[in-house]
Amino acid sequence: METFNEEKHITNGVIVASAMDLDDLQLQQPDISDPFIEFIDYARSILSPQMNEDDEDGEITSDSGEREREGPGWTWIASRVLKTCISYSSGVTSAILLSELSQAWNEQRKSSAPRKRPDCINQLKKKNRRAKLQSTITIDTIYEKNFLSLNSVLEAVVVDTFVLPGTNIYMITLGDFWSSNTIDLYLHRRYYELVSPDNGILKRGREVFLTGCYLRSASEGSGHPRLLPTEYLVILLDEEQDDDAMLLGAQFCTDSFSSISPDRANEGVSYSLYARIESIGPLEILEKFGGVQRKQIKLVDNDSSEMNFFLWGEQVVLANLFSTGSMLAIDRPFIASAFENDVDICGRVCLEYGSATQLYLVPYIRQGEQVCLGLTTNRRGSRLSTTLCSTQGLKGSQVTLPCDSQGSVDFSNYPFQSFIIDLHEKMTGISIYGVVLDILREANTAKTVFNLKIQDPTGTICIKLHLSESWSLGRLSLGHTIFISGLTCTMTKHKRLEARWFEDDTRTFFVNLSCLPAILNSSCLHKSSYLAEMQNTGTHICRVSLDQIEHCHVNTRLAHATCGHFVKTNASGPLECEFCRCSCEMKTRRTFHLKITVADESGKVFAWCTGQTAIELLQISPDEFYELPEEEQVIYPCSLENERYMVAIVNCSQEEGGVTTENDMTSWEITGALKL
Repeated sequence: METFNEEKHITNGVIVASAMDLDDLQLQQPDISDPFIEFIDYARSILSPQMNEDDEDGEITSDSGEREREGPGWTWIASRVLKTCISYSSGVTSAILLSELSQAWNEQRKSSAPRKRPDCINQLKKKNRRAKLQSTITIDTIYEKNFLSLNSVLEAVVVDTFVLPGTNIYMITLGDFWSSNTIDLYLHRRYYELVSPDNGILKRGREVFLTGCYLRSASEGSGHPRLLPTEYLVILLDEEQDDDAMLLGAQFCTDSFSSISPDRANEGVSYSLYARIESIGPLEILEKFGGVQRKQIKLVDNDSSEMNFFLWGEQVVLANLFSTGSMLAIDRPFIASAFENDVDICGRVCLEYGSATQLYLVPYIRQGEQVCLGLTTNRRGSRLSTTLCSTQGLKGSQVTLPCDSQGSVDFSNYPFQSFIIDLHEKMTGISIYGVVLDILREANTAKTVFNLKIQDPTGTICIKLHLSESWSLGRLSLGHTIFISGLTCTMTKHKRLEARWFEDDTRTFFVNLSCLPAILNSSCLHKSSYLAEMQNTGTHICRVSLDQIEHCHVNTRLAHATCGHFVKTNASGPLECEFCRCSCEMKTRRTFHLKITVADESGKVFAWCTGQTAIELLQISPDEFYELPEEEQVIYPCSLENERYMVAIVNCSQEEGGVTTENDMTSWEITGALKL
């Protein structure tokens, strides 16, 4: 930091002009509102006019006491905005963003809009409350793509059953809740006894799950697409329907796990069992059995006895039809030895999907957790906090969010922004917008786990980032503003709240806004401020010129190409990245370490930068600069004096420890630059 005359003073590490100069500029009090958040709220009011700020008065807006919500959630809008910014690196306008948001939301609404379907499906849809399975594909999509993968799941309803004229081949016409089309299935012969006109259960209005299907397209001579026979079909039952309740009581409530006798099974005695799906194991590859695939399903019956149900080879696709917490009725399972299945369990036997086995399922219904929308104060005056309703009654507007069998509430479609103060255990799908206070790789673990501490206007929280292999989130350092979604909140054994994030989860998303090029050139997402207005937290966008070039410090150093941080050069031994805590001998690139003064009408800031930001400021690559003779390196910055830039600046002295050796105790980092 340089010394100036007595008419100058320092505010938040910024060298500020004299009071007379500030009066001439007519500077106002710092505006601590966040333009990015303001745009998200604005877009939400456009896409969801019934949930704008005028409707935040806490009144219940439906007869059931539940707030009506037709628009997208806050996380959905924020993620779409940032993905658009990534696609348009040169910048976006409000019109571009609203157009992209509107189109994406209309397409999503169109895909879930009511269509003309058979009456039997419409009747079932009214009372359908179960969650869609992860691999489910719609019949309309099959027609559009003329393709169906073996792992895809069809959640279908039987519309009709018939026999092909002149044959004994049974066909079933299937529809689903989301499609206007129906499709015919060649029924596998193991299910023929279930379609008899007298007492067959596969009749009009029966719901089924099926997978492992091959598609016979229209081009192959059938006139229209059909599904070839599949063994992997599960019939859904409803315990509230008398016929289904009688079937379960008469056929599946006599036998239990404890009643299974291997000797009797070998004599041909069959069993019908009813149990809850406790867990679904990962896909295993058993090398000792020739690399065969296996899935292990843990079941618990009404006597709290446990038993394993195994799927082998191609059968593993059946697991796509199951969900934890659902009740599974297994008719005529194959009784196998636990020793033969190579499992370490106390029981003598386990179950397998045999040639005569038929499966029935009572799906787990995700209960809706009612979440109150209570008003509290924050930096923008008011906000809607997320607080679970007490059992004493409902005191304000609510939304109903899905809840899994473990009691975890999914906030991925929550209509408003979530804040750290609102977080508690058993929350999933959370997104947080905040500033990095500290980040450190976890030691003594083979997995790639980073501890990230972030702060928003309401508090701080530690997030464990579980990365697939190595760091893959770009350059990240102290003071940077990030958006992270797909968080799960749990309570540690020390009773401390912790958030977890898994990169391999397709629902997660991570963006460093401080280093996002489009932000600088997107006036709808930022508000240009003077250097004197900068706060200690957040990303500030300023129009500056390079000043006092004679005090500029330009060095080139080696950086870890994976994370962008400088490597530690040892006299002996390999190069090591202090951020990733790993050897990076073959994964380095030359980069700048630049310390420079930037100025505007209100004051000056001594800041540092690296990477693409330094390249933009110096207008030369590190390799080209490195090749210059030493005397040319010294005089090169002089040609840049008074050049004008739009820059993003953060306060990088957030917390002691962490990644602070890079900045040489310089308080401000320029994270992005655009030449004007």
